[in-house]
Amino acid sequence: MNFVLAWRSAVSGSAVPLIRKGVRVKAKGKPSRKKKASAGDSLPLYQKVKVFVLDGINSGTWPTDSRIPSEAELMKACEVSRMTANRALRELTHGGYLMRRQGVGTFVAARKPRSALLEIKSISEEILERGGTYTSRVLLHCSETASPDLAIAMNLRAQALVFHTVIIHLENDVPVQYEDRYVNPSVAPDYIQQDFSSMTPSQYLLDVAPLTEAEHIIEAVIPDKKCAKLLRMQSKEPCLLVHRRTWTYDVVATKSRLMYPGCRYQIGGRFKPSDGLGLAVA
Repeated sequence: MNFVLAWRSAVSGSAVPLIRKGVRVKAKGKPSRKKKASAGDSLPLYQKVKVFVLDGINSGTWPTDSRIPSEAELMKACEVSRMTANRALRELTHGGYLMRRQGVGTFVAARKPRSALLEIKSISEEILERGGTYTSRVLLHCSETASPDLAIAMNLRAQALVFHTVIIHLENDVPVQYEDRYVNPSVAPDYIQQDFSSMTPSQYLLDVAPLTEAEHIIEAVIPDKKCAKLLRMQSKEPCLLVHRRTWTYDVVATKSRLMYPGCRYQIGGRFKPSDGLGLAVA
């Protein structure tokens, strides 16, 4: 089942989420440093195995792409049954911490990069901050007539002219974002003349158009075949889809669809309520 998490906030103010369907948020605690599962502890046995494995990953004992102990070895180290060890590994794999290779073993998965949720910034900047190499492929860069729905969303007159770009952003030659962006020419009249093989649309727009307000709507979706191919995804693999609108004062500046492979990316942010505004999370 898809969920949608949406909010709109002034850039200088607090973001207040509007939950369309339930999202559960769990507090994060420090991992236990105990290495051996004990029957006297309150945690279920499979959870103790998970703590044991996660401690090894977090301490650097098992770095990315290294093989972790087999089920039989975990049975001995944690004093649990094979079924319990199997459940722990299965849940850690489902959570993205491990990856299983048929006939070879279980290995530590690469950490997913995280994209800023509450901050508008260029994806190239995020990638460089993580120590990655940024490249892009410009698939479309043109001006066109806005569709009726787009004109309404961007508060434009019927059949108004808009600028349209579609770009694939890559980190270390791996696609991490499909960007489909419409731009209001009154906000960035020279957008159509820019070379987006050398900079991102976000970099340019943040330089020429003051960002005063933004809206994000997030969905978990299955991409169409074309998009899945561009992002090098398997059939029916889920994506994180961000619908974004930005404002320059009272004018809608951009409307974008940003699609991220769910298996390779996270979107996150941290914020505090202020001015008496609460956070509604269900």
